[in-house]
Amino acid sequence: MKMRRLDSTTVGFDAELVRLTSFDSALDEQVETVVRSILQDVRKRGDEALLEYTQRFDRLVVAQAELLELPGDVLTRALEELPQSQRRALEKAAERIRAFHEHQRMESWSVREADGTELGQRVTPLDRVGLYVPGGKAVYPSSVLMNAIPAAVAGVQDILMVVPTPEGVRNELVLAAAALSGVRRVFTVGGAQAIAALAYGTATIPAVDKIVGPGNAYVAAAKRQVFGVVGIDMVAGPSEILIIADGSTDPRWVAMDLFSQAEHDELAQALLLCPDPNYLEQVEQAIVALLPTLPRQAVIEKSLADRGALIRVRDLAEACHLSNRIAPEHLELSVAQPEDCLPLLRHAGAIFAGRYSSESLGDYCAGPNHVLPTGRTARFASPLGVYDFQKRSSVLKVSREGARHLGEIAEVLALQEGLHAHARSAACRFRNEV
Repeated sequence: MKMRRLDSTTVGFDAELVRLTSFDSALDEQVETVVRSILQDVRKRGDEALLEYTQRFDRLVVAQAELLELPGDVLTRALEELPQSQRRALEKAAERIRAFHEHQRMESWSVREADGTELGQRVTPLDRVGLYVPGGKAVYPSSVLMNAIPAAVAGVQDILMVVPTPEGVRNELVLAAAALSGVRRVFTVGGAQAIAALAYGTATIPAVDKIVGPGNAYVAAAKRQVFGVVGIDMVAGPSEILIIADGSTDPRWVAMDLFSQAEHDELAQALLLCPDPNYLEQVEQAIVALLPTLPRQAVIEKSLADRGALIRVRDLAEACHLSNRIAPEHLELSVAQPEDCLPLLRHAGAIFAGRYSSESLGDYCAGPNHVLPTGRTARFASPLGVYDFQKRSSVLKVSREGARHLGEIAEVLALQEGLHAHARSAACRFRNEV
């Protein structure tokens, strides 16, 4: 296949880059309408609606709602019966992810002022979190690890998982990952109806405080619509990778890294920025040679043709500047001295520094979270982490002397805002009059 070529030195480059990296995220009104109806139905009829939707969408007849929950020993047995190679890989990945996220835990703190006033912050975990996991033939144990382990590290006591089981098909690797990650309860329900159950609660599935995890367009729309009733992680768009290369990395490695995101779906985006046109040619040759060897060739080819590009830049500094404009989900620095680029970079979900740091390692087992901001939201958003499952409460313990000092300030400001009860509330503690 022939890859799109861009050159930052040509007239019209900026406009072309904007067109390439823009993604039409307009809502599908039909999906939104269907989802809204499902949410309202589950909110109104609870388990009865869940059973009907499970039969309709997953072709699974369940006699009573209690049977949607898997017995606890199903998870344990799934882990115990895994082939040893799979279990070792899963356990090692879980261990590394847990160790990394341990560093993110926020702690409570307080300071004492000279007059005895104490001010601080109390950090507490969410009570209950719901994790959505695609089911059936889809195999996403890494998603279970990346979403559930940070919640467990944060101290969330009740982690629920919903996973559809079309025609009763369960994925044992996903269930084993749940057993390793601290998931307490698993319900075999999916789609927008599962999001509704987690948000509003039913007799069988308790309402949660936050919903996390990936899903299809209906799941994404449902998460968007219930936000505010519960928290959500993010509404993720198509996967993205941007590679900055200096020409020193084996071009076959770079081609495969581009493939690694393009194979997610046809809307994924894979970009390569490099100042060396000869190297761009070598990467394109590697793409042509390696693409036929991959099972998802058609998906990759469509993604690269529609949204991919090989971009010649003036130098690595300009490549970093363009990367900041794009704010990619995944950013690979496939250069000899990545430390020189890091100070120039501000916006990226995750940065993979050096030619040995392939994005796929981050997806599975390096340790940092693979749930990352997409669609330029890395300008203001961060990877999923322990902090997403903790909340902060301000603590104020004002001394008698502090009440006078602060009260005088508050009284003046409150009167200026026309809020007289505020002013008198602050003043009465040092004037002894209401």
